[in-house]
Amino acid sequence: MAGIDRPLSALPQTSPPSGITGGPCRPGPGADFRPGEPQERLASWIADLTTLHELTERLGRTRTLGAALRETLRAGAHIAGARRGLISLHSSDVPGPERLTGLGLDRSDLGDLETVPCCSASRARPADAGQPPLGEAAETGHFDIAADHALDPRHREVAARLGFAASYALPLACDGTGRLGAAVWLYDEPARPDARRRNLLALYLRHAGRHIAHQLELSRARSDLRTVHRGLLPARLPDLPGVSLAARHCPGSAGGNAFYEAMALPEDALGLAVGGVPGEGPAAVASMGRLLAGLRAYAVMEGEDPVAVLSDLELLLRVTEPGRTATALFGYAEPAARSIVVATAGQPPPLLVGPGGAEFVETTLSAPLGMLACWESPSVELDLSDGRTALFYTDGLLHRTGEPMDRAFARLQDAAERAPARVREDPGALADHVLEAVPPGRRDGRPAPGETEDAILLAVRL
Repeated sequence: MAGIDRPLSALPQTSPPSGITGGPCRPGPGADFRPGEPQERLASWIADLTTLHELTERLGRTRTLGAALRETLRAGAHIAGARRGLISLHSSDVPGPERLTGLGLDRSDLGDLETVPCCSASRARPADAGQPPLGEAAETGHFDIAADHALDPRHREVAARLGFAASYALPLACDGTGRLGAAVWLYDEPARPDARRRNLLALYLRHAGRHIAHQLELSRARSDLRTVHRGLLPARLPDLPGVSLAARHCPGSAGGNAFYEAMALPEDALGLAVGGVPGEGPAAVASMGRLLAGLRAYAVMEGEDPVAVLSDLELLLRVTEPGRTATALFGYAEPAARSIVVATAGQPPPLLVGPGGAEFVETTLSAPLGMLACWESPSVELDLSDGRTALFYTDGLLHRTGEPMDRAFARLQDAAERAPARVREDPGALADHVLEAVPPGRRDGRPAPGETEDAILLAVRL
């Protein structure tokens, strides 16, 4: 089979212009070959099925809506023989960048395409192509835009500005879900894909529609989960004399499972916490909510002893959710004394940033809550009398770099040390500087595994 596997030939982009196709493609793989050549026809059929299998397999490995849309455009461009394209989703609840996704087109190009009037001939607006109901003729093509004077002048103007001379579009749909949107591919020269390419593209989009519909539902579920997660976190930070606070939450793509807290306590004290639970989905968010509620209660009752707070939290976790583990850091801050007493359970050490540089606090290595028969770890006192700022963070901030942990710690420390003096004195500016200097990493052109995690950064200056 490898000897007769033949890739799709290059699309002749100088073919004579022709009008819009009159109906859906019917021929099967290899239908554009003469009946008298059975061996060549069979070889082409096998090549088409092999191509279709490889492309759908690549699509199946995508795990987010954006990745699925980009892969669909890339594979469709390969089949159609085009260089650029776009997908327009009809759902109003789809995030902005994913509602209109382009291949070889930047945001300004997509904005120009959206200005093409919907009344342009034969549903000519690229972003709205393929509008007829399912079951009707759905192909839409303009194979020589400059010479088609039936088109709206704005259509030809945008095509000339962006440098495309022809377009071919198919609807994006899924059985049971209905029409999702449309996919359009743009050609640099007047061109028209042949029957073989059109048929293969229709088969691929049939599979892609099901996969994108699935990712669309997951995207909506994740969006709802992020809304619930944000509602569990503090609505605002306390405003206390002598205290400057800043919190930054970078939600992961898989949904939230990390938390932070900064709450006023009796005797003008301040309770600080960061942490999270493993896993993702509604169960992890619900567990995180219960853990945060318990932490808030124990902080009010015995916040001056951070070890006791975490010990009670570990007991609560063991009784209510046996088998579940969690990480947490709790600090009891006394603004008048400019000190914070901290206890940690599986959390990375705080980072102190001051005029002399940045250094990690030496804390005892501690296990997460619920992992050992009895959690135990001593507390450590942070002295902020010299004007230093304390940074508390979750390990998601380190994982998002995609680097080994030792290099991630070094990158974080280096980012804090490089902050200008005026930035170090402002917790909000320092948090923004660190997040900008520690961006999400990529491996082999793909997002790092840690990008699915929440990243939380809590900065405090007394």
